[in-house]
Amino acid sequence: MTDLPPILLYLAAPRGFCAGVDRAIKIVELAIEKWGAPVFVRHEIVHNKFVVDALRAKGAVFVEELDECPLDRPVIFSAHGVPKSVPAAAAARQMIAVDATCPLVTKVHNEAQRHHEAGLQMVMIGHAGHPETIGTMGQLPEGCVLLVETIADVANLLVSNPEKLAYITQTTLSVDDTAGIVAALQARFPSIIGPHKEDICYATTNRQAAVKAIAGKIDALLVIGAPNSSNSRRLVEVGQSAGCAYAQLVQRATDINWRALQGIRSVGVTAGASAPEVLVNEVITAFRARYDVTVELVETAQETIEFKVPRILREPA
Repeated sequence: MTDLPPILLYLAAPRGFCAGVDRAIKIVELAIEKWGAPVFVRHEIVHNKFVVDALRAKGAVFVEELDECPLDRPVIFSAHGVPKSVPAAAAARQMIAVDATCPLVTKVHNEAQRHHEAGLQMVMIGHAGHPETIGTMGQLPEGCVLLVETIADVANLLVSNPEKLAYITQTTLSVDDTAGIVAALQARFPSIIGPHKEDICYATTNRQAAVKAIAGKIDALLVIGAPNSSNSRRLVEVGQSAGCAYAQLVQRATDINWRALQGIRSVGVTAGASAPEVLVNEVITAFRARYDVTVELVETAQETIEFKVPRILREPA
């Protein structure tokens, strides 16, 4: 028997690291192993402070611009992707450069390039200022990609030729919100061409579906992830849209607002695609210190995708 109040934790699956994040972290670790420390990384390799701090302790130095990197040390481009001008500048300086861009983001880059070469104007559905959006729009000459963030933006869109349009999306958006924007684009521009396969990545889609599956069972939702992580923030929004009365984004167990959880009987727990499982376990441990915890796994999909690291890291030094 225990004097602690009972609580049921619904643990969403899939959650946490996706194949692109796994690959990006491995790239930094292998680069340090191959060339020694320090290895420079342009922008956070993934949006998670715990991960970034762990890599920094191993010898990674995180910078925002290429100018901050010495010419004689390797530089790694983050999983979010970079504009074409960045690898071009690294090549001009004869730097060792390793691209950790998620292959699913690269797929969107290639789509944009293909449509541009076919004479189509590009519309990108994404968040202004997000590194992935900056990187994707930077695949084409300035002004060739129009950005829309909302349905209202679609109504105000000024295009060169409504018969020659294609759209792409950021990979970490809300599936439902994006569907509304796509529908608005198709209603206004019936000839617009979409991607052959959904741009929103499998991991984003799966994590959102898992949150929807538990939303009706829970009094509150905790999403473990960073405030600058787009896919983590979308999980909070998806939970709220699916009827969850209270949803909170936390980086660590220490961020949990326990006062807001007073009197509740069930909590959903998930993690964004750049949050490691160790942080999920940390949250469960924190609950065990305050409650008599029962954990129930709710699994809506299984993920088996793996991405290879770049060849340069598989070759001897």
